[in-house]
Amino acid sequence: MNIHQIKQFAIILVTCSVGLFACKSGSKKVALPQDTASTKITQQGNVQRFGMVTGLKPEKMAYYKQLHAHAWPGVLKKIKECNIRNYSIYIQKIEGKYFLFSYFEYVGSDFKGDMAKMAADTTTRRWWKETDPTQIPLPEAAAHKQQWQIMDEVFHTE
Repeated sequence: MNIHQIKQFAIILVTCSVGLFACKSGSKKVALPQDTASTKITQQGNVQRFGMVTGLKPEKMAYYKQLHAHAWPGVLKKIKECNIRNYSIYIQKIEGKYFLFSYFEYVGSDFKGDMAKMAADTTTRRWWKETDPTQIPLPEAAAHKQQWQIMDEVFHTE
């Protein structure tokens, strides 16, 4: 399965539901776009929806799930403080490889500032030191020194 097929599969997952958590930003890793006018971001009212995908190391899957089953309260608090809502992460095995798909909604008015605030948080940075080694960025994300690849939204209904 090529990257295009993986992205298509992850987009299909947008219309489904389950849940967990993970978000990255800042000077070291910028998983979220800095240009909020990007075509990869869909905005409806004051809500911007994000879908992202990354790989998961099979030998790290149990640890990744364990971390998210007991997400750190300080990390969860910072997510809310940074205006992120309705955050979910899904896992899917495709042709022997594991992929994570995440979805969240941004409800603030200063995306860049909120992501900088999250990246500066010491608890969140410690969390990323635990989650980063479990992930395998897709080639396009890795080329931009990102963990997660942002996807284009092709459909949404409420």
